[in-house]
Amino acid sequence: MRKFTLVATALALTGCLALSACNKDQQGDGQQQAKQAQVTKPTDPNDSKAWGAYLGQIVQQNMQGMSAPQPYAYMVPAGDSDDVKDARDRQLSNVQDTVARGVLPGNMLVFGGPDSGKTADLVTTAFKDAKPGSFKGVIVLFIGDKADQQRVDDVLKPTNATIRFVQM
Repeated sequence: MRKFTLVATALALTGCLALSACNKDQQGDGQQQAKQAQVTKPTDPNDSKAWGAYLGQIVQQNMQGMSAPQPYAYMVPAGDSDDVKDARDRQLSNVQDTVARGVLPGNMLVFGGPDSGKTADLVTTAFKDAKPGSFKGVIVLFIGDKADQQRVDDVLKPTNATIRFVQM
């Protein structure tokens, strides 16, 4: 059940991002309504639907400079249950594979989740062996706490990625 929830959340976040890309050329009332309907940071770390909506709006606001159709979004789950740890391990393996293969310029990788420390752990572990200069032209958005920003920056800088940070 937990796996289904994580997959559903990832698909919902991706769907939100894809739909937002279709509407980014509209001006006027749509922008005013979006500003009024901003989602606040959820208080329940287990409410994956609320976190997906919250992180999705942050991604939408930070897509400038991206030429790919949609970003690669990774919502890192909070918690320490065996199911959640397994999900994070699978996610880490997926990101490590992506880092090893490389990402084409113009793409965006997004990392966020209810627990900034666990998100930063995933990013720093996944990118620790990245080749210098291998992410030139790739945008990496880290959504987290200011306390975790420096260690994420330190591991990403050698890759020449365009690093963006948004404080939760």
